[in-house]
Amino acid sequence: MATAAASGDGQEKVIAVAKHIVSSLASSKNTAEDMIRILSGFDNRLSTINDLFPPSAADDGGNPDGDRFDPSEAEIRLQAAHKVVRLWDASDSLVWESSTEDAEEYLAAVGDLIRLVEYKTSPGFGGGSTVDLVSRAEIALQMAMSRLEEEFSNLMVRHAVPLDSNYLSSSIRRLSLSFASDIGEPIDDFESSVEDESHHHHHQSPPQQQEGSPEDRSGTSLADERCLDLINPEVVPDLNAIADYMLLAKYDRELHQVYCTVRRDILDECLSILGIDRMSIEEVQRIDWRMLNDKMKKWIQALKIVVRVLLWGEKRLCDQILASSEELKEECFIETVKGPVMQLLNFGDAITICQWSSEKLFGILDMYEALADVLPDLQTLFVGDPKDLICVEAEGILQRLGEAAKGTLMGFGSAIQKEPSRKPTQGGEIHPMTRYVMNYVRLLAEYTNTLNLLLDDGKIGSDQGNGEGYDNRNSDGENLEMTPLGLRTALIISYLESNLDEKSKTDEDGAMQYVFLMNNIHYIVNKVKDSDLGKLLGDHWIRKRLVQIRQYATNYLRTSWTKALSCLKDEGIGSGNSSSVLKVTLKEKFKNFNLAFDEIYRVQTTWKVPDPQLREELRISISEKVIPAYRAFMGRYGNQLDGGRHGTKYIKYTSDDLESLLSDLFEGVSGPAPKKKT
Repeated sequence: MATAAASGDGQEKVIAVAKHIVSSLASSKNTAEDMIRILSGFDNRLSTINDLFPPSAADDGGNPDGDRFDPSEAEIRLQAAHKVVRLWDASDSLVWESSTEDAEEYLAAVGDLIRLVEYKTSPGFGGGSTVDLVSRAEIALQMAMSRLEEEFSNLMVRHAVPLDSNYLSSSIRRLSLSFASDIGEPIDDFESSVEDESHHHHHQSPPQQQEGSPEDRSGTSLADERCLDLINPEVVPDLNAIADYMLLAKYDRELHQVYCTVRRDILDECLSILGIDRMSIEEVQRIDWRMLNDKMKKWIQALKIVVRVLLWGEKRLCDQILASSEELKEECFIETVKGPVMQLLNFGDAITICQWSSEKLFGILDMYEALADVLPDLQTLFVGDPKDLICVEAEGILQRLGEAAKGTLMGFGSAIQKEPSRKPTQGGEIHPMTRYVMNYVRLLAEYTNTLNLLLDDGKIGSDQGNGEGYDNRNSDGENLEMTPLGLRTALIISYLESNLDEKSKTDEDGAMQYVFLMNNIHYIVNKVKDSDLGKLLGDHWIRKRLVQIRQYATNYLRTSWTKALSCLKDEGIGSGNSSSVLKVTLKEKFKNFNLAFDEIYRVQTTWKVPDPQLREELRISISEKVIPAYRAFMGRYGNQLDGGRHGTKYIKYTSDDLESLLSDLFEGVSGPAPKKKT
């Protein structure tokens, strides 16, 4: 009961003080209404203050005599107000660094001066002394406005929340967690911090939906949920009070200037903290790639922080401090943030006109996705002429970034076709170009949605100007559906395959050609199967390459081992030959086989098949061809050389020796001629 009584008594005192302020300071109905609106902004209990005044107070500015102007009373009030203003004008101290009572006294003096200046519009105003009084009030008011402007600037600067890169970056993480919690993910820690912040600010600014400010389902403005405090919340009411008095005195232009100057400088400093420097298009084009890549990454982070955190913070700050003027708060918001936003957008625009090169593609795609991600925020923040010019500029840069990404990707395909090296790698290994291209296209798969959107123009299956396209039909002529990125990826890999085929033809050893192609195509297939490329290209594409690899293996066996295996055939060994002729023929066959095998061993142990499974499968294929043929030939004729007594002179290897030696092939290590291992 005591608490309730105290609360009621406190409420009555608040309303009584408000009534006294309005009745003593308001010189007209309009001024009274303005002051009531200001006071209700501090405390919503004062929103009904109009009900506490008799009609005469609202009609004649609180003056019970109505039309009569009392010069003597006005002189007394002028002198009192002038004394307060002169006292602080002569002091090096700042009013709002002193005490709350001093600040209230100063604002009361300013209110008196505003009322006195407005007397010149009152009935009965005239006469030399009256004009002089108003003139002196105007001079004092001008002095007071200069002081308020200084106080306002000082409060804005001294109480700006210190921002560093770590704090700004962490705000983006908190914002991301907030979005996650909105879709049902449990983000307990962040939700509690939002609740604490909301509770902390509730007494300062009653919830009001400002024009153009979107609201979520619960009715809370996005500006409240998606920004951090840019100024200490404790001084926001003081800034709001100063702003309101400057507006009442018709000093809105001065207020506009000081507000925008301070906040714009702070935003510029934030950009510098985030690593965003002012650079001309020429400077961006001259910068080396490593440094440019670093700046592109910083730009992406800065764009998210500026739009998702700082702009919403600036929007809320304008709404809080300049609440009394819808027009001024919109003007100040635009004037404050336009420069930093355009600085960010100009860098993005400079990237779009830089020379396109393949290494820039992923940075451009990251920039495109970042800008596309924040564009809805920009479209919400900047609505209506001239604000929508910023959105138009952002949308244009987004489109140009998309064109740059698409053009860079097209250029990458052309570069593969024109790659000048025409020599395969030593030992038939995987070509560096194959590794580069496949790692490149694997990264493309991480941008599937974006690239499908950019490439979906009906021209993805062919490069402009050359009329070449990728055949997306199976062996039965059935058309296989692929996404735009799938088609472009298939086309790029087809360019790579054609280039590899040309490189293989420069090697004089036909067997090496097939090992080279087998290694590279196998590498391509593995990269596709082990990544999202498999989804883009499909099972049919993979099966087609596996068949190709088996064909290369078959061609290798035929090209490399036909000569050696021909020595193990019965051709030239007739049943009618004499024993001496048979022995000579067999000696020649074993000798030729040994020479052929030794040469294959000498050369192909230096070749390399990097993939263990492919290497083992190839060795098994060789063994299945060579070992049974050799064992069968040995079984038929091995004992017919000198009755077997000197057979080892011509029969260099057993079948087990051969099988053991075949395990040395494709290791990429040169060594001595093969020797018997058993």
